Amino acid sequence: QVQLVESGGGKVQAGGSLRLSCAASGTGFRINVMGWYRQAPGKQRDLVATITTGGSTDYADSVKGRFTISRDNAKNTVYLQMNSLKPEDTAVYYCRVTATQAMGVVYGYWGQGTQVTVSS
Repeated sequence: QVQLVESGGGKVQAGGSLRLSCAASGTGFRINVMGWYRQAPGKQRDLVATITTGGSTDYADSVKGRFTISRDNAKNTVYLQMNSLKPEDTAVYYCRVTATQAMGVVYGYWGQGTQVTVSS
């Protein structure tokens, strides 16, 4: 079992910055892809960014050039640096990881979510 703890959300004015963190803990697993998703009120949960163990990244078009995803493999932690925030970035941000556990089975896990609110 993997537990995810997110931190770093909050309220900021347009043009500001926030940094989200998500730490994975537990035993008997190997983290694979780590990523961030977001869900605005009344909308579906959408991909924001992902990063592989080797550091390859992928971003939603709406955040390219403004957000940066990174990870610390030794700490099983993923980060999302969000710059030049816009009101449309307002959402609950969820960390997601895939982890290989016993017998090579891969599971997906979600964090509890952290609110990001950007005011105009």
